[in-house]
Amino acid sequence: MERLQGKNVLITGASSGIGQAIAVRFAAEGANVAINYRSGAEQAEATRAMAKAARSNGSGRELVVQADVSNEDQVKQMFATTIEEFGQLDILVNNAGIQKPCPSHEIESSDFDRVISVNLRGPFLCSREAIRHFLSRPGGGVILNNSSVHEIIPKPKYLSYSISKGGMENLTKSLALEYAGQGIRVNAVGPGAVVTPINKAWIDNPKARGEVESHIPMGHAANSCEIAAVFAFLASHEASYVTGQTIFACGGLTLYPEFRVAWSSGE
Repeated sequence: MERLQGKNVLITGASSGIGQAIAVRFAAEGANVAINYRSGAEQAEATRAMAKAARSNGSGRELVVQADVSNEDQVKQMFATTIEEFGQLDILVNNAGIQKPCPSHEIESSDFDRVISVNLRGPFLCSREAIRHFLSRPGGGVILNNSSVHEIIPKPKYLSYSISKGGMENLTKSLALEYAGQGIRVNAVGPGAVVTPINKAWIDNPKARGEVESHIPMGHAANSCEIAAVFAFLASHEASYVTGQTIFACGGLTLYPEFRVAWSSGE
């Protein structure tokens, strides 16, 4: 199915993990994909090759564009390059994100600022540039944010990350409400535990992975392709009446899994 045939998409942080899977899935759906990366050009080129190989008919384009999404000038240049190459932009995926675990009372302000800068300032800057472009021509557009279950579930030792995702929820809703009348849809996906490089610490440790997966009602962590599929749906016309929502793709983590047994009722 090629639901995104001919659409032009910019995906931030697309050189690995969920971002890479989104780029590959969107290419398979027929989209032209701009693959953003901050560092690691070789990984970005690998994503480009994977996206190209995913196309069923060989048509479509892949563009690799470097930028730090927290840097306003670099974001503006990234959008200018993408729009110049593709002619216009139809879909923005704010995927780039980082996390730095630390007990909250020991967090350095510079580390806190960096996480907020990438995870929240970055999506703001990119969304602003996308909306400016969407409003400059007819047809509206789509913005998709890669959030987390931790926009609603507290995560001790990840304070800056959790705050950034809570802010992303409001960014999603505020922009969706403000621009719905201009044909611009804004939604988010909230993944739970996903097998990606950012989670390498527990993925490669059988004991730690078992502990993580024991808290997931569906019993296993997701792979990045499962998350990319949700993004593809939200980007497509099939989700044309959906805006301002976070779709939690989390295997049931947001269902208060510790209540699978009725311990609170004394039964």
